[in-house]
Amino acid sequence: MLVRLNPRRIAIGDGYHGCHGVAAIMARLTGLEILTLDEADLAKLQRGDVLHVETPLNPTGEARDLAHYASVARAKGAFLTVDATFAPPPLQDPFELGADVVMHSGTKYFGGHSDMLCGVLAVAPARAAEREENGNPLAGILGIEKLREDRLLLGGVMGSLEGWLGLRSLRTLELRVRRQAETATRLVAWLAGASARKNGSSVVAAVVDRVSHASLQEGAADESSWLRRQMPGGFGPVFALYMRTRDQARRLPSKLALFHHATSLGGVESLVEWRRMTDPRCDECLIRVSIGVEAWEDLRDDLLQGFEALAAENDKTTEGPKDDLRGALVR
Repeated sequence: MLVRLNPRRIAIGDGYHGCHGVAAIMARLTGLEILTLDEADLAKLQRGDVLHVETPLNPTGEARDLAHYASVARAKGAFLTVDATFAPPPLQDPFELGADVVMHSGTKYFGGHSDMLCGVLAVAPARAAEREENGNPLAGILGIEKLREDRLLLGGVMGSLEGWLGLRSLRTLELRVRRQAETATRLVAWLAGASARKNGSSVVAAVVDRVSHASLQEGAADESSWLRRQMPGGFGPVFALYMRTRDQARRLPSKLALFHHATSLGGVESLVEWRRMTDPRCDECLIRVSIGVEAWEDLRDDLLQGFEALAAENDKTTEGPKDDLRGALVR
């Protein structure tokens, strides 16, 4: 995408460290200026620059207001590009909110089975249909044939097996993603409620400091909010747990049975990752959770027994009151 657009500036916020790495390579090769999403930096954008937003955000699962960034991009004559990996169709449609390009790591939800590598760029129909015009070097720059030619020459072409696996997976995309999103939202509600019990009666509160997810953001319950308009199909299947200590975050994955410890997401199996292992910028107490298609009660019970194991290791001598949190469910 950056090779095709070749911007002078890119405004990019928090998110996948690989995208920041690609931007750094382009900065070395072309002098690309890397800006943040702070308002002062957004004011520096000019015609033909890129405003890149990841939503929901990796690794916390929080959403960003695309309509706001679309208005900024239009005013500056910049391209709005969106990494929507954490909320694939049918959860949100960035084109409806003004995005010019939508990017997905197809390895994740499009693939859905942890068995393929794939990247996807989707171009807004109006941009894809543009034709070159004299005096306007940006017209037609996102033409599909031009993108395909760049892809061919750069070598990012999928093999036949990966293409077949991708088609197989797209047939169940909506079923999988809706189930995963619903389960994640139920688990987040349970975890947020249990971790808020500060009186010592909750084993979850003993080890979990807080939970991060779009469903916990302001406006999540308001049908008229930007968040609900942006994600009408539900919130993403990825969320973050902030454990109370670094050691608890490091040890939790080994206490779980249904959750696999892996640095991917989006598959039919549920995964957890102590994110600090692969992203040194990340909070050392953060656990990234990717929900699969298992029964939510089984996932809840697996997390609960993992928390109990951590709590038992933390204090082998003191027995405190413990709730049976299986009964404290959010219906």
